[in-house]
Amino acid sequence: MLQEERFAFILNELAEKGAVKVNTLAEQLHTSQSTVRRDIRELDESGKLRKVFGGAVALEPSVNTIESDVLTRESRNTAAKDAIARYAATQINENDFVYIDAGTTTERIIPYIDSSLTGSVYFVTNGIMHARRLVERGFRVFLPGGVLKATTEAIVGAGAMEYIDNCNFTKCFMGTNGVDPSRGFTTPEMDEARIKAQAIRHSYITYVLCDSSKFDNVSSVSFGKLNCACIVTDRLPNEIYRNITVIKEVEA
Repeated sequence: MLQEERFAFILNELAEKGAVKVNTLAEQLHTSQSTVRRDIRELDESGKLRKVFGGAVALEPSVNTIESDVLTRESRNTAAKDAIARYAATQINENDFVYIDAGTTTERIIPYIDSSLTGSVYFVTNGIMHARRLVERGFRVFLPGGVLKATTEAIVGAGAMEYIDNCNFTKCFMGTNGVDPSRGFTTPEMDEARIKAQAIRHSYITYVLCDSSKFDNVSSVSFGKLNCACIVTDRLPNEIYRNITVIKEVEA
């Protein structure tokens, strides 16, 4: 087994269990304990884990509790977001019933949606700007009732939850603030996390759209495990994610 493959295996075990032992890893990898110790030392030196006596423990991720406003987020990683959105739009097909999450990356899908689908695809979104732009393109759009958040321009609350609970989406396009092997998909705010989780539960296929800066980051509230969705990104910074879920990389 190549060293990169051993590294991925060790990090995956840490993501699932939080701690690993040298002797157990040596048995699982069919290699010597000295090789495992060397791998752990190198991973420790590169900041991927913390070496302890007899094994290693996962790093405790710092938690981001700050939520930027829409204008700030729109200006970040624009080329990557456009490439991701362009691919996501190709996944919308005739007769789909689609949920589009509020967010700057998901909003970029709208200009790329095939205009021939205006008569056959219906959309639900909790993003005010998303709804307006979909309508401007001639699509039929449904907005859930609820409370409008100023920072993200997203509709949240009990009314939105109840509305989504009655829907059965063919596809769902979700944004995220953080992606982490053990914490999953995360966002800073509880009400938005609940809406995201509800939409995922009621969707046959879920795509999470995130540029490479979102990986190995954790925000306050988790809204889904990584294996609940296909991740669409411009670049995968850590190969461990391929062992957990479906990844689609697009060229920015």
